[in-house]
Amino acid sequence: MSKVTIEPSTKGPWALTTYRIVVAGVLAAITIVMGIVPGIGFIPVPNVTANATIEHVPTILGGVIGGPIVGMITGLVFGLVSFFRSTTPIFKDPLVAIVPRILIGLVSWLVYAGLRRFNVGVAAFIAGLFGAATNTFFVLTFAIWRGYLPLAIVPLILPQAIAEAIIAAILTTLITGAVMIVQGRYVRAPEKKSRDQLPY
Repeated sequence: MSKVTIEPSTKGPWALTTYRIVVAGVLAAITIVMGIVPGIGFIPVPNVTANATIEHVPTILGGVIGGPIVGMITGLVFGLVSFFRSTTPIFKDPLVAIVPRILIGLVSWLVYAGLRRFNVGVAAFIAGLFGAATNTFFVLTFAIWRGYLPLAIVPLILPQAIAEAIIAAILTTLITGAVMIVQGRYVRAPEKKSRDQLPY
């Protein structure tokens, strides 16, 4: 088995290659499933937000593994899922439901691309933190700006936002590491004997 070629998210990041189309398709499908199946992407919690979420994790992974276009495409799917499944006015507003989710993929890639030369694991972890924080920051900012939420709600949401960011960072680090191992570490040692001498 020959070594699988890795296509880093930082190499020609704005090119839409076959590899990136496949990655975007897989992550978009995961995002849709997480959004549709109750209790996976959106987890009911007894507070003002009504839901905690890990729905942003595939979008973060899109930016880290596939680059900004993959991250933004996955984020668009996340936003559309949020928009169509919502029963409240706040997420029926595209500015609140869609735009912040597109920004998740872009910010995650920017952070990862800036830090990966120092340490890939640390870069993935911090990209996860910033990706989740981007979601919370822009959703809250636009929701408050558009009059759906009062500014006083921010301290109440902060503990949940921190927990979501830590979970996203851990999952991003673990999944990114696993994907890189699967894609790039299968190498067969060269055979030094002729085929007739081999025991298999």
